[in-house]
Amino acid sequence: MLVVAALGGNALLQRGDPLTAQIQRANVATAAASLARIIKAGHRLVVTHGNGPQIGLLALQGAAYKPDEVFPLDVLGAETDGMIGYMIEQALENALGHDRPVATLLTQIEVDPKDPAFARPTKFIGPVYDKAEAERLAEARGWSIAADGQHWRRVVASPMPSDIPDLKVLELLLEQDVTLICAGGGGIPVVRRADGSLIGIEAVIDKDHATALLAHKLKADALLLLTDVEAVFRGFGTEAQSAIRRVSPEDAVRLDLPEGSMAPKVAAAASFVSGRDRYACVGRLEDALAMLEGRAGTMIANT
Repeated sequence: MLVVAALGGNALLQRGDPLTAQIQRANVATAAASLARIIKAGHRLVVTHGNGPQIGLLALQGAAYKPDEVFPLDVLGAETDGMIGYMIEQALENALGHDRPVATLLTQIEVDPKDPAFARPTKFIGPVYDKAEAERLAEARGWSIAADGQHWRRVVASPMPSDIPDLKVLELLLEQDVTLICAGGGGIPVVRRADGSLIGIEAVIDKDHATALLAHKLKADALLLLTDVEAVFRGFGTEAQSAIRRVSPEDAVRLDLPEGSMAPKVAAAASFVSGRDRYACVGRLEDALAMLEGRAGTMIANT
């Protein structure tokens, strides 16, 4: 099977972890061990990943250095994708004993410049703050901010992905049995100009929606959305919470789920599956192979 797997932020950083290379390497090594089991089981694999904390840190460093010369988010996204891709690529090669090719590709993802998301920023990037500090930074730097659990973070526009200009390159690599790391952080956001050329735009695309589009375009058999939660739950966080083990895409989108975390994952999974002979799973990173085999997580399938 061709499997597309999206690594959640916990693959690189646990909440509250400092953004050090050492900690990220250790977390990536754990993620790579889980992903390697999928490949060793005989499946082809494409990996995507988040970059919210990393792109936020780069933006802060740029603002501290020369506030008037800060790089736009598309460029910062490319920088973080290269860094994170390198770490995952190396860790996967080590976990596989260097017996098969692994490659990272910086991936442009096209969005609509008229997407209403540009008027309503919702995508969290960067570190967490208390409310007072977040409000101070928002005032000083012109940020939009929002509550993220008990903390506050910067939010930026998150338009829906519409196309993958680099798809042909990805397909060529897959034909050569290369394990791919691509579309990091939802991909590098670009828009198409009137003359057909592409140019980057200030945004961060939702990783799970970009991954679902990628999986669809590559005609993948399965989509894994890997996080730090065992499954999708009804009544999550209450005494009556219960894990959902299997659900149709139609029923999945009707679930009452947190908008900032599980809802976009389930929506992306349902869009990948709807009306097609394939399935998606949501669950813990360490259960990746078990999810693929129907033994863990939440499976979203048509029957």
